[in-house]
Amino acid sequence: MSEYQAERTISAVFKDQKQLNDVIQRLIDRGVPKDHISVMGRNFQSETRIAGFITKRDIILGGLRQGALFGSFFGSLLGLLTGVGVLFIPFLGTVVAAGPIGAILLGAASGAIAGSAGAGLVSALVTVGMPEDKAAIYQTRLEAGDFLVMAEVPYDRSGEYQLLIESAGGEEVHTMEKALPRACKGDCNSIEDLAPEVRSHLSEEAQNTFMQSYNAAMKENNDQSKAEQAAWEAVHQKFDEDENGVWSKAKANVS
Repeated sequence: MSEYQAERTISAVFKDQKQLNDVIQRLIDRGVPKDHISVMGRNFQSETRIAGFITKRDIILGGLRQGALFGSFFGSLLGLLTGVGVLFIPFLGTVVAAGPIGAILLGAASGAIAGSAGAGLVSALVTVGMPEDKAAIYQTRLEAGDFLVMAEVPYDRSGEYQLLIESAGGEEVHTMEKALPRACKGDCNSIEDLAPEVRSHLSEEAQNTFMQSYNAAMKENNDQSKAEQAAWEAVHQKFDEDENGVWSKAKANVS
């Protein structure tokens, strides 16, 4: 079987979690790798009562970084996806994000950092190639409790996957002419390995922090989305943004 080529990104919103589980299963069954499926939502219904030593506050503040833990709370299908986290996005609030979109929101696609002043979901989606009017619709639908799914697919099968998503109940379907950006393709051994839109928003010291954390996470679990999330978390822990949106100001309380 030839290597999967992700060349387009199809996105849609779904009204309930049953539809969401169904479309994820159908995409995987039809050959879309789990690391090319992204999901976002605010109102996931837990399948396990959150109690004891894990509280809702712990999850919101600490994030869910392990797919297995996420799956035990919110359903095994979502647990299959990579790079799961709980993020705060301006103008939208706390959301659960899984897949490549989580790393993008946590990190940089062209400087639209979730958590930065004024950089809401619309800004982040526009930087990866989505029209602003469609991005605004998605943000509004997420605010209302719907779920966003993004599937990165080969060019020659995009029509097939669009029909699949529509037949599963997808609304506001949109196709971008490219896949979502990745911080590094494979190992990240030098500054040149970083994607330009990532490199341009990190100082040289922050770039080194990013690469070290990314490589360590890749060695531990070989999961690119999780490695990107870990790398951005390491940057955020050590640096603040300057007035130009570059992560360059070392935090005083970090050695």
